[in-house]
Parts: sequence; C-alpha cells; structure tokens
Amino acid sequence: MLQEDFNVKNEILEAIIDNAFEWVVVVDPQGIVRFMNKTYCEFLAVDAREVIGMHVTDVIENTRMHIVAKSGKEEIADLQFIKGNYMIANRIPILHDEKVVAALGTVIFRDTEQWKKMNSHVKSLFSELEFYRKEWTADNGAKYSLNDIIGSSVAILDLKERVKKISSGDISVLIRGESGTGKELFAHSIHQLSERSGAPFVKVNCAAIPDTLLESELFGYVEGAFTGAKKGGKVGKLQLANEGTLFLDEIGDMPIQMQAKLLRVLQEKEIEPIGSNRQEQINVRVIAATNRPLEKMVQEKLFREDLFYRINGFQLNVPPLRERKDDILTLTNSFLTKVTRRTGKRVNHINQDAMDLLYHHNWPGNIRELENVIEAAVHLTYVESIGVHSLPEYLTEKNLLRVGKQSLKKLLEQTERKAIKEALDQNQGNKLLAAKTLGIGKSSFYEKIRKFQLDE
Repeated sequence: MLQEDFNVKNEILEAIIDNAFEWVVVVDPQGIVRFMNKTYCEFLAVDAREVIGMHVTDVIENTRMHIVAKSGKEEIADLQFIKGNYMIANRIPILHDEKVVAALGTVIFRDTEQWKKMNSHVKSLFSELEFYRKEWTADNGAKYSLNDIIGSSVAILDLKERVKKISSGDISVLIRGESGTGKELFAHSIHQLSERSGAPFVKVNCAAIPDTLLESELFGYVEGAFTGAKKGGKVGKLQLANEGTLFLDEIGDMPIQMQAKLLRVLQEKEIEPIGSNRQEQINVRVIAATNRPLEKMVQEKLFREDLFYRINGFQLNVPPLRERKDDILTLTNSFLTKVTRRTGKRVNHINQDAMDLLYHHNWPGNIRELENVIEAAVHLTYVESIGVHSLPEYLTEKNLLRVGKQSLKKLLEQTERKAIKEALDQNQGNKLLAAKTLGIGKSSFYEKIRKFQLDE
C-alpha cells in the first residue's frame, strides 16, 4: 500500500513538472542528464528516455549546467542561445550535506519576446503604482524623506542618525534652527520614518495665518458658528491630522491666547470646533519648528512655559550653512541640476573663482539663500559655466578686495588675472574675442595669459 501511494505521488509530481510552463532539466555532478521534462524534450525534439544518461552538452547547445554542477555557483536570469533564440535560464546547484549532488536548470521565458512582454507589463504596473504613490503623497502631505536632505558633513550625518532613532516613537519634537536651514525637511522625514507614516502629515504655518483665523484653522468650526462661516462648516487641521502628525511651523509666532488652547488639546487629547458643544477625541503627534529664542520668550511672558515643555520632548538643532561649509559644493551641484532641468538651460559647471565666493560668504539666509543664488546665476549666465560675473552683485561686492591683507600690486594682479579668466570663460576660451571684450591688444593679452599661467 505504501509503495502504491509513493508511485501515485511520484506520477502526480512528474505530471506537474512535465506540464509546467518552465522547461526543466536536472544533471548530476558529472553533467549527466538525470531528468528532463516533457515540454523541454518536445522543444529540443528528443526522446525523454534517450536523453537520460547523456552528457548535457550533447543535448542542449550552449549549456552551462555541467559547469554549475561542478562549481556549485548559481546563475540566475542568464541569456542562453538555443535554436535561434535567446532564452532566459536559471541554473541552481542542489546541495546535500554541503556537497553538490545535482543541478537544476529552468527556462522561465521560452524566448526573449515573452520576456519583453513581461517586462512591459511590469513597467506598466510600476507606472500605475507610481501614479497612486504620488496621489497618496498629495493626500498624505509628507513629500520629503531623509534622502532629500543633502549633505555629508559630520553635523548633518549625526542629525540624520538622531532622526532615525526618535522617529519611531510618539514623543513630541522641537526642531530649532535659523530661517532657511531646512527644518521642514526634517519634520517630513520624521513622519515618513514613524509608525504614523500611513496617516496624514498636516502643516500649519503659525506665522503666515492671521491671528483671527488661526483658531478656526486649527480647530475648525460648525455651520453657522459665526458670520461668514462656510455652509457645512470646516474641518480643522487638528482633525485632519488625527492618527498622524501635526507640524507647527514657526510656533514661536503663535499668539499667546492660542498657546493656551493648543496646550489643552495636547493635554486632554480632545478638541471642540468653534460653535460646537461636542468634544472630539484626537490622537496626533506634534512636531514644532522655530527660529525664535523660546527660552527668552518664556522669561518675557511671550511664550507659555508649560507649552514649551510640552512640545520640547526631544530637540533637534539644525546647523546654519556657515557651520557646515563642507556641504556647499554638494548643495550647489544639486541645485544646479534641479534648476537646469526645470529651465532647460545648458549650464553644467561652476568655476573655482565663483565657488571661492560661495565658500567665503556668511549665508545669513542659509540653504534657501544658496538655492536662490544658484537659480539667479543660471538665468544670468549665457555659457555652460557659472562664473563670478553671473553671481548676484551683493556677493561679488563683498569679496572683490581684501584691503590690508595684501599689497596694492598683489591686489591689482589678482583683479587683472580674475578679469582675464572671466573673459576667457565668457568667450568659451576664444582668446581674440576675450581680448576684444577687455579692450586690449592681442599681443598684450597673450602676454598676460603667459604671465598668469592661464594657457595651461
């Protein structure tokens, strides 16, 4: 009875393999064929009983089955030319007690046309998936991740590691830093890495909304709550952020009376829309950001101390650009790529003199200022390289001369060298046109090029 069950199961297994979509072959460590399914035999026009015991190279052209059976190294998705077509083959060693006892070969797609059709289908699915991803991102609100934070300086790498560590919890986060440092990108990143990433990320700019409207923006209102109220009422940002993250940007600019109402919401985890008598339970994680000195504001009674401690569960300090100048080149190249892609202008480089000015600038507007400078420079340049002449005047005026550090002769030589180099850059290296641009003779121009070693 046991032998009969075994035979039935064996027949079922052979039937499944014989009629499988894949072509299947099994060889022993010497490359001798021990099994080949029916569909593979039909394609090769061989008898299944005859191939058993033959060397695989005598049965399948361009095969590598015997090599895999000997080396024990698998080969996945390899192109193999058989009977005028390229097939996509997998070759997998079979181990027993850490020794190769056989090798299994399969052909997933019987020709490359089938593979191309499959590839097109996969691309279509990915395209559809990307459409829904963008739609979800638009509804969700969080657009950025840690990958969007550009920089490899020690300060930024350390900050990214801290973000990874605190994102998974529900602790409130206070992000501090000067205007333009990228505080919002860190808020988005925390949400994306948190357990709430599938829920909404809602931003409220406390400085941009008038005091009289901030309460209705945060809490919403019911129909008829006040004159001019929308029919049907309005859902507040706190309700929209339920189960997700509420990002309070520029929280230092929130009016003192609103601070008390916000504190109650964070403590009680419930809100009452304007004009309503009904409490609504909410569950939000709060991330706040500010460039204001909140401790000083607490002392001056401009910011509630209890709210400060409520939002200051964990603090992130984003450094200003002047303290992470190692990132200026990386940021500049990123902004250059972004702007040229959008504008279609063929500008792919920034010369060393221009970069020197960027490094010496103090960047009070931080990364936002740098991005604006690069965008302006792309629009102002008519060659493929951004030079000093393309940078905003306020940058060049501050850095033209460093009087007191060098002699007048040295300063004049530096200025002359810089002017000649800029003329060459503007005229794509054409020396005659560059000399004409500067209004000097050809021989004098060539002499100066040799003097300043600009012909190398």
